[in-house]
Amino acid sequence: MMSERFYGLIPAAGAGERMGIATPKQYLPLLGHPMLYHSVSALLASGRIDTVFVVLAAGDVQFREHDWREFGGRIAPLYCGGATRHDSVLNGLVAASSTVQPDDWMLVHDAARPCLGQRELLRMLDTLALDEVGGILAVPVADTLKRADATRQIHSTEPREHLWQAQTPQMFRHGLLLHALSRTAKVTDEAGAVEAMGLKPKLVQGANGNLKITYADDLQLAELILASLGRQT
Repeated sequence: MMSERFYGLIPAAGAGERMGIATPKQYLPLLGHPMLYHSVSALLASGRIDTVFVVLAAGDVQFREHDWREFGGRIAPLYCGGATRHDSVLNGLVAASSTVQPDDWMLVHDAARPCLGQRELLRMLDTLALDEVGGILAVPVADTLKRADATRQIHSTEPREHLWQAQTPQMFRHGLLLHALSRTAKVTDEAGAVEAMGLKPKLVQGANGNLKITYADDLQLAELILASLGRQT
């Protein structure tokens, strides 16, 4: 019988250069806590995820400056971050191997997605728990998509039927994901590595509120979303 144990893994070794400020994005203040706190809290709030591994840069000194005591032993920092997201996730999976079994579920979540809702998280756990491959949260593309040429003029309009925008968490068995990421480095998300093995991850309906914070203006929107979810300071 396959395991039904769930773990989270959050790569948080990046510098977040596109924010245009010195503080790494995952530590920017959001409702009285670092952004990373909200991403960890969202995973652990369900009570079904045993531990969240946070993959940090080897020289990270800011993590210890914040108070994580409310999570007890359910948050585990791993100082093995790599140069890319792919490297950080792969290093984290290797480091977690002493705790996690190959058939345990691993939910890889962005540190910069602090607004994950419990409804979507539980839908993912329930939908994928018995799935053979795993899958990701995603939302159907709503906007009209334009393909540009080299001069930024419209080359064509792309049909959006069957197109989805990938989000996180992305949920796969630890052993499968470790194997998939070990085989390739040219993917932008975990699902891409699994797809490269010829497998077909499932799309689980997410929510537009599960935004990825990329620019400074996104912080204000994230505060409004968190407040609507009842997550205050």
